[in-house]
Amino acid sequence: MNRVYVCNCFGVTEAQVKKHAEDGACTPRQIASACKAGTDCGSCVRRIQALLGRGACPRRELVDQGEASSALEPQVAQVAQAARVELPEAA
Repeated sequence: MNRVYVCNCFGVTEAQVKKHAEDGACTPRQIASACKAGTDCGSCVRRIQALLGRGACPRRELVDQGEASSALEPQVAQVAQAARVELPEAA
């Protein structure tokens, strides 16, 4: 089996990064949380970004289309309430 390593520091392969992306990791930081790739020397972060691509994340596509803001409003309100922050009225 031919393994293409993305992160030599932690032995993370291209296939592993793609699997984490399929499971919902949309950013290099989320990939790092899933498997530590990119957290040591950082030389693999650009490769991880390239593997994630522009349209790799369904949530990112929603943001690009402007649909995520309405879907996230209840969550933002809960966070603001927990932090006791006043939000301006929606237009």
